[in-house]
Amino acid sequence: MNMVHRIVFGDCRVMKEIPNESIHLTITSPPYYNAPFDYPGLFSNYDEFLAMIRDLCLDLFRVIAPGRIACFVTDDMLVNGQKYPVVADVTRLMLQAGFRYRDRIAWVKPKGYVRISRRSGVVVQHPYPMYYYPDNIQESILIFQKGKFDYSYVRQLPSKTLEKSKISIHDYNDNEWHLTVWNITNVLPLGTRLEKGIAAFPEEIPRRLIKLFSFHGETVLDPFLGSGTTMKVAEELGRNSWGYEIDRGLKKVISQKLENNDHSDSKFEFRFRRESKKSRPSASRRQVARSVVVT
Repeated sequence: MNMVHRIVFGDCRVMKEIPNESIHLTITSPPYYNAPFDYPGLFSNYDEFLAMIRDLCLDLFRVIAPGRIACFVTDDMLVNGQKYPVVADVTRLMLQAGFRYRDRIAWVKPKGYVRISRRSGVVVQHPYPMYYYPDNIQESILIFQKGKFDYSYVRQLPSKTLEKSKISIHDYNDNEWHLTVWNITNVLPLGTRLEKGIAAFPEEIPRRLIKLFSFHGETVLDPFLGSGTTMKVAEELGRNSWGYEIDRGLKKVISQKLENNDHSDSKFEFRFRRESKKSRPSASRRQVARSVVVT
């Protein structure tokens, strides 16, 4: 089966390129609201961030097939001493768009993660009540569902598709996929990594979610594609994919990540909307030959 992967450089709030109810799984991580390390000053205020998420949720409800899943990897943000309830607000906006709240998984990073804020040190300096601020080494994987899944769909799938979609019980039990806490090492901010300057999540997160919530040959969407991690894993697992990214400067990074993963039976398309822009310096990476469409 030939897989197709489409990258649209444009605003994901209106995903006009995607037909209604054609997406089987969404996995994404919205830009962390004005995160000091990755997105300082990206949004003029928190209301602007929420307006973007609200618009995305509404169009997600249109493109996702009945009964299927949308996953957000996100967390509350501390900006200039103020904590913003991103997890609660994303949940509220998804519910308002019509989704059901299915589950929340805590993604726990190693305790020695070097980019945590070290807020806990305040108590060391002032060992008294009211000085406590914990260091954060977790993020939330929020899982939403569009209505309920019709399991007769599974019985109608070809046996070959079911076999290719089968979940490894070894992974499920021994690697503790069955728990609401996933201990996964984050993508470390090393200078040599492909995603330098990009807040990328580790491949293990989309790998688990794709295996748990989609069948071989189905279609996965990432509305905030970034460096293309979700798409890379979707290709590895035999799924089609769509990805949206506003920053044209990431094309070379996405291209190299997909080139390193290229299968002969996969087709890639790059589409450019006129409103997309180049907001980060391009990495000097070699570029692969792919289809290009301007809309």
